[in-house]
Amino acid sequence: MSTTLINPASGLAIGEVPHTSAEETDAAIERAQAAFDSWRRIAPGERARLLRAFAAVVDAHIEELAQLEVHNSGHTIGNARWEAGNVRDCLNYYSAAPERLFGRQIPVAGGVDVTFHEPLGVVAIIVPWNFPMPIAAWGFAPALAAGNTVVLKPAEITPLTAIRIGELALEAGLPPGVFTVIPGKGSVVGQRFVDNPLVRKVCFTGSTEVGKQIMRGCADQVKRVTLELGGKSANIIFADTDIPGAAAAAPGAVFDNSGQDCCARSRILVQRPAYDEFVGRLEQAVRAMKVADPAAEGTDMGPMVSAGQRDSVQRYLDQASIAFSGTCPDSEGFWLPPTVVESRSTDEAVWREEVFGPLVAVMPFDDEDEAILLANDTEYGLSGSIFTNDLGRALRVARGVESGNLSVNSHSSVRYWTPFGGYKQSGLGRELGPDAPNAFTEEKNVFIAH
Repeated sequence: MSTTLINPASGLAIGEVPHTSAEETDAAIERAQAAFDSWRRIAPGERARLLRAFAAVVDAHIEELAQLEVHNSGHTIGNARWEAGNVRDCLNYYSAAPERLFGRQIPVAGGVDVTFHEPLGVVAIIVPWNFPMPIAAWGFAPALAAGNTVVLKPAEITPLTAIRIGELALEAGLPPGVFTVIPGKGSVVGQRFVDNPLVRKVCFTGSTEVGKQIMRGCADQVKRVTLELGGKSANIIFADTDIPGAAAAAPGAVFDNSGQDCCARSRILVQRPAYDEFVGRLEQAVRAMKVADPAAEGTDMGPMVSAGQRDSVQRYLDQASIAFSGTCPDSEGFWLPPTVVESRSTDEAVWREEVFGPLVAVMPFDDEDEAILLANDTEYGLSGSIFTNDLGRALRVARGVESGNLSVNSHSSVRYWTPFGGYKQSGLGRELGPDAPNAFTEEKNVFIAH
């Protein structure tokens, strides 16, 4: 069995990747377990050096990795270069962690009490198809830094960059078994990650439905999980802000990666006095977007990742009352134009459900309280933006919105040196930031009597 890989821009096959069987997956997990004892005992400075070497090898292959992502995932070349660079940057950032994995000395009577952060063992990382490189690195970089070994399953349809990064790890000098990429079906490889008792933690990024299944499966072994799941984020525009600037920025916040982003600001809330001006300027910005060959420099948006994902989004378009759209190529491949809907009810599917495509809904509001109420009227709580010139209002609304990652007067969601994760059904746990390696450790307490 194998998966035929398709170039999303052309619809043409670009290769085959064999599936890994359950038995082969278990064997890879066993090799990772065998490698764990020596990897955890490597001196912190040496583990740090190996991670820096890994980063350097990735840096030398940025363009190769970017081109693979363009052809396998349909990402624009500019985005793909940034994504490959993010792998390098995560490795460099967490290469400082082995020498800084500090415990504490806690005052007690009758002796000395100290704590240690010890690695878990084999960590399994399940990566989605929308951002194959960065999301992989957000898991494996801190996990390796903390002394764990890693088995990683890329998405079936976008495995090429992960496979190549696995090869680069060996090229950089990481010992065999420390970092293993295992392509295959989620129902086989992913299920063995959940069921195999040698795996001590599963990191999953994907749909909320599958995340719940993984959480239930891990509960049988009290196995740790980090889940980064769905989103239906709000972009809240107050009338006192720079309306032209907010409208110009809005398309990038939702149409980047063709809207295939759990942080996409797919609901835009606009204070009523500014509504008409904002929507008019948003139309100009959307129509000006360059939707074209993702390999071409300057392309703003490429195709959907697959025919199935395109068809899923098309069903939303067929039900919605479209206000305006941009353009897209009339050619082979999985193309849809960036599209805006003016929603009249919060019951509309386009307003409530995670579309995961280039479709955004806009709705007016009257005051702060209504904006917060509308933003929170969702089962998700991953990201969001607030545009206002009033600092007090920005802080009040940011504290009121139930979301793990908010930006004021910008759309930035993810920096590798700050924590990332969601409220409610958007996930469990946090990734990235200075504390991420601790999430891949057990904290051990030792009391030494006088």
